[in-house]
Amino acid sequence: MTSPAPRRPRGEKKDRTAVRTRPAAPPPRRRPGRPLLIAGAAVLAVTAVTGGVVAAVTAGGESGPAASDPPRGQVTTITEESRLAPLRRVVPPDVLAVSSGAPIEQERIDRLGRNRAVREVITVAGGAVQLQGRSVNALAVDPSAFRSWTPPGTAKKTDLWTALAEGGFVVSTGAAKDLRLHAGMPYPVVGRTSPNLTMGGTGALGLPGIDLLVGRKAGADMGLVDNVAVLVNAPGVDPAKLAEHVGRTLGQVSAVNLHEDKHQVAGDGSGRPADYMGLYREGAKRCPGLSWTVLAAIGQVESDHGRNAGVSSAGALGPMQFMPATWKSFGLDGDGDGKADIMNPYDAIPSAAKYLCDHGAAGGGQALYKAVWHYNHADWYVQKVLGLARAYQAQYG
Repeated sequence: MTSPAPRRPRGEKKDRTAVRTRPAAPPPRRRPGRPLLIAGAAVLAVTAVTGGVVAAVTAGGESGPAASDPPRGQVTTITEESRLAPLRRVVPPDVLAVSSGAPIEQERIDRLGRNRAVREVITVAGGAVQLQGRSVNALAVDPSAFRSWTPPGTAKKTDLWTALAEGGFVVSTGAAKDLRLHAGMPYPVVGRTSPNLTMGGTGALGLPGIDLLVGRKAGADMGLVDNVAVLVNAPGVDPAKLAEHVGRTLGQVSAVNLHEDKHQVAGDGSGRPADYMGLYREGAKRCPGLSWTVLAAIGQVESDHGRNAGVSSAGALGPMQFMPATWKSFGLDGDGDGKADIMNPYDAIPSAAKYLCDHGAAGGGQALYKAVWHYNHADWYVQKVLGLARAYQAQYG
């Protein structure tokens, strides 16, 4: 063997701890105390983009949860955090459900979270606010928790989430352009109150019709309504059927299938992919002859597409679970930010392609088998990866 394998031994359990412009005059204030609700129809009517996802699939071609799934029934409720926690995982949302008016009943949310097919649920406050004289749908979130649910290109922008944690606001890239907003400038965001909030930055938010994020305290002050929207992650489940199930369970909501083509993220303006599917496809280009489906299969086995990217007990790290010693030899700066970050999917995925290519993966057949074996020295691992790769090819082409 020419280099250490990047992955942990079989059966090892992972640690899951894992420019100056003049703002437009605000419109007249609404009556104090009157909540601003996001109507489901209003959200769906707004043109926006959303993050693409890669659902977990099985070697047999049918979808299903991985064996390393966390305990079922966990429902994540956002809480305010004073400091930003590091990004340790990515949780691609599969369905967005928005209330038609009143807050979604917590009992219904809990029932949804107990469904064995559902991996994670997160609830957020929301409402319609006025910004630059326009009505904008906003969510009030804890940046440390919510960043994991946004497209990878947005989730990795630590400065953006730090600004949100410090009391600023974040907008979608399209809204910033349409409303002529500039980072670092204060603007009145008008709800029940009209605080002057500093724009912290922009990014693809991945949610159709949602163009503004504020912190939970600012959202409460402006009258945004608790439990007005729910994001659901259920890898391996048919997203259209999942949306129907979410709608029935939560009641009086509009449930959006985020896998639909019209909701896929086109990118962040840099020309780089904005989701894991795009990253696998782009990464494979570094090794002509290597199918992107092999990278997708390894990404699923190693970290469930970034969901479990924390350090293993053997010391493997990141979405592609490299050992630090291997990373020193194969780590790439995939996004051009000046550093090769083992935790960054923009760096880790092309690095995995480089590792496989240097071990002969481009040759296909037995050469590919040996290359994957070098990634983790176990025949069961190779067979699982190649089986998953065939399943991805059958499902996504």
